[in-house]
Amino acid sequence: MAAAGVAITLGLTTAACGGGSDSDDKGGNSGGAAGYNAAITGVVNPSTTKGGTLNLWSSQDADSWDPVRGYYAFVWNLNRLYTRKLVDYSAAPGKDGLKLTPDLAAAEPEVSADKLTYTFKLRDGIKFDDGSPITSKDIKYGIERVWASDVLSGGPVYLPGILDPDKTYKGPYKDTDPNKLGLKSVTTPDDKTISFKLTKPSGDFLYLLAMPGSGPVPQKRDTGAQYGKKPASSGPYMFKDIQPGKSASWVRNPNWDPATDPIRKALPDAINLTITTNADDLDSRLLAGTADLDVGQVGVQAAARTKLLSDPNLKKNADNPVSGFLRYAGITPVAPLDNIECRKAVIYAADPTALQAAFGGPLAAGDIGTSMLPENIAGSDANYDPFNRKQGKPQVDKAKEALTACGKPNGFDLTITARNNRAQEVKAAEALQASLKAVGINAKIDQYDGAQQASITGSPDNVKKKGYGIIMAAWAADYPTGSGYMQPLSDSRFIPANGNYNLPEIKDPAIDELFDKANVEPDPTKAAEYYKQINTKIMEGAYYLPVVSAKALNYRNPRLTNVYIHDTFGQVDFQALGVNDGK
Repeated sequence: MAAAGVAITLGLTTAACGGGSDSDDKGGNSGGAAGYNAAITGVVNPSTTKGGTLNLWSSQDADSWDPVRGYYAFVWNLNRLYTRKLVDYSAAPGKDGLKLTPDLAAAEPEVSADKLTYTFKLRDGIKFDDGSPITSKDIKYGIERVWASDVLSGGPVYLPGILDPDKTYKGPYKDTDPNKLGLKSVTTPDDKTISFKLTKPSGDFLYLLAMPGSGPVPQKRDTGAQYGKKPASSGPYMFKDIQPGKSASWVRNPNWDPATDPIRKALPDAINLTITTNADDLDSRLLAGTADLDVGQVGVQAAARTKLLSDPNLKKNADNPVSGFLRYAGITPVAPLDNIECRKAVIYAADPTALQAAFGGPLAAGDIGTSMLPENIAGSDANYDPFNRKQGKPQVDKAKEALTACGKPNGFDLTITARNNRAQEVKAAEALQASLKAVGINAKIDQYDGAQQASITGSPDNVKKKGYGIIMAAWAADYPTGSGYMQPLSDSRFIPANGNYNLPEIKDPAIDELFDKANVEPDPTKAAEYYKQINTKIMEGAYYLPVVSAKALNYRNPRLTNVYIHDTFGQVDFQALGVNDGK
């Protein structure tokens, strides 16, 4: 989003994060009746009726309910139920959902002429679930928690690079300020005013304030690493109960005032989330109508997919959007993959069609991936295919040449990881295992609980200790620019001890410098050129094996109201949903 003059127009955005899908029998652009892919472009079953219980299911638990620690897309999406920010994404389908709008802020910020100071005024009447007022100090304290990555691992860490690049602030738990509000770049002259002093202009700054970790936290209720067990609510719902690995439930927050909230309508009286380890059982419940929606939004399994696509009565309640996710394999620096030629051998040996099939084939999985910048992010090039993956076959001869070049002509052993609660990811690991075997690379597969990702594959020390060479993963933009997509994956300054997503541990000063240039470039077209260069450098380094630019065939219970795909998340907007118990 480009900043111009001394005011930021929150409604403007320059890049799409999700959107569009091949479709037949769409339900129309303006919303209304159900239809295949109808929720991509419109609102299905629009309604203002309140009441009832929304029954959500998932095959994986949250990585954390602490807004500063959670990083899964569905967790960020669910955060909108209980975490408000100064600004947030509009509640609308299509490109309109990419627009930022004031949330806790009463209006757009005042921005200084040098574009370094942003000042917000808060709305009147905003409160936490215990009835205490939300002040500027609560917002500052919540943001300060981003600095405490040693205690609160797992979440994104963009803000320190813009507000404290020298890392002089150590987070609220080590803060020597008596009020634990010692971050000097954020000031709160009164309870209704908060001001941010940037070290350099950033066209992406407001996107960072829309992340869950920028929400308010009451200092007196902060329990550090345990805060995710009972987070405070600033939104329309508050937690009733959290049972790790089993369930979570929300009820209405009696101190939320709808007059202060331009985004959320809060239709259900209660929301339940059930965690299951059986994805096929979850699909059966969806089709039977006892579950309303899979919040994972990664697509139904093969058996349900066949039923959905062959039965018109089921298909009309399904959507298959381009999700904004890229599924890929991160190639770590564990020997011999610290050698670029060994990494190239893996990429050439991989069977693009077999990997695509593991995720459901072209219709359900999406197009074969060719690089690390999805087509819905400015700077991407659909024709850029440096490893010739679009031809759809493993390139055995080139893989063997690369093996010889890296000093391993007879191959080598490695370990592939996959999340055990992502059945398609496990199948993809098995497909990769089979194709690597053909060139003498012997891979074993280590499955793990995806809810523990931050401390397992997200810990560089653990990756090296376990000898993980390839990590199956998926990623969508943190915000809709090239930095929001690629920076956590490739910037050397984004390699924390836990919650690391730069899986290859790329440490290329040229890439870091290109991000710095892009982040201060106000012209989105010029910034896109920097992102194009970064993508090229990532692929030239053979750090990642792109698998598919993902689609996800998901089913929505016919009783759901206000269903639409939110382009920011590539998922249904959970906070907008209602239920019609007459269906």
